[in-house]
Amino acid sequence: MNSRAAAAKIILHVIGKKQSLDQAFLQTPLTAYRAVDRRFIHELCYGTLRWYEPLIAISHRLLHKPLEEKHHDVLCVLLIGLYQLMRLEIPEYAVISSTVDAVKTLKKPWAAGLINKLLRLFLQQKKSLLEIIEQEPALKYAHPTWLVKKIQHDWPQQWQTLLTANHVQAPMVIRVNPQYATRTDYQKALQKVNIVTTSHPDLPFALQLQQPVNVHELPDFEKGACYVQDQAGQYTPLLLQLAKNQIVLDACAAPGSKMTDILLTEPELKQFVALDKSPERLAKIKENITRLQLSHHNVQLILADAIHTHSWWRGEKFDRILIDAPCSATGVIRRHPDIKILRQESDIHEQAKQQYALLNALWPLLKANGLLLYSTCSVLFEENENVIATFLRKNTDAHPVPIHLSTAISLPLGCQILPTINGPDGFYYALLRKKL
Repeated sequence: MNSRAAAAKIILHVIGKKQSLDQAFLQTPLTAYRAVDRRFIHELCYGTLRWYEPLIAISHRLLHKPLEEKHHDVLCVLLIGLYQLMRLEIPEYAVISSTVDAVKTLKKPWAAGLINKLLRLFLQQKKSLLEIIEQEPALKYAHPTWLVKKIQHDWPQQWQTLLTANHVQAPMVIRVNPQYATRTDYQKALQKVNIVTTSHPDLPFALQLQQPVNVHELPDFEKGACYVQDQAGQYTPLLLQLAKNQIVLDACAAPGSKMTDILLTEPELKQFVALDKSPERLAKIKENITRLQLSHHNVQLILADAIHTHSWWRGEKFDRILIDAPCSATGVIRRHPDIKILRQESDIHEQAKQQYALLNALWPLLKANGLLLYSTCSVLFEENENVIATFLRKNTDAHPVPIHLSTAISLPLGCQILPTINGPDGFYYALLRKKL
């Protein structure tokens, strides 16, 4: 199949069926394509979704009337064509010709003339259309209007930098397994296979790759030599102040990134309890524990919703609790551009209610003088500082512990890492101690 047609089918799953981009790729297997074509399809999908807002706005101006829903695959082809003409250095004639071929591949030959006409019309009107886009922040920065307004409100000094970073491919960061090798030794092993990395000054196991690679190119990845995890999430074990013989709860554990980091940082915990309410996600935790050779640790994996403590808690309180709460994921849009399309403004309020409910349900399970670490991959105050503020007002035995990280902005109750070009993902942390 034509690469652009394949990309259009994948994008249709996102904008038409409201599936995540990851799910959409699973629905459209690409094994029959050459590696170079698979990379191009990924570029078209990620790029078109990254710049969806200006692309769809331009398509509306070019079309005399909206295409019927049954022809939204044609709309996706048009968006892909516009993306190439706007953002990629491909000759215009090649873009038009191959994009026209894509609708023929999709068995919509009637649309060939339409696509040809609209792409040529865009080139004729390109200057004026791009001027219109520059005047509207939601189009210029390619984010939904509601999200732009929220980020402008929460981050009046940083909003433009934040939104710009969301369009740049995130760096690949790995966490070296100290059971396998020291960071220095593994860095040397990477150099031998021409993978250039830099070490993180604050994180003892973190290496950032100069260029992303397939995980199977990493030496002994299958044997558990390392784990792919952004630097922002690797602060978790440091903030929890772990010590041997502690009992630790990870309330929303899948896929196991922070859990395995904790187990490797402090291998002598008395017990580690990990919860997830999805059987598939719990299976992913087991897979990662096995690959990293952590099966011997005293770990309990429980299929349960953390909020319903009566269904899983056996009465022994925890020294440390991690709530890596489900959230809007607005801090990882650069990795998942479909978030901008799938999230609605109303979702944020519902997420905040769920996050507060998690805190409220799990706080009684924490020992006196114990620590609870709350984290999200959101950049929105409504899911972060506001949730913690509400919780503290109603729980007088909770005391915020100041957090100072070199990559974060310190806030009254927690700290916020904002996504930056070639830097970390967006991430929020708040650390609470239960008073004696």
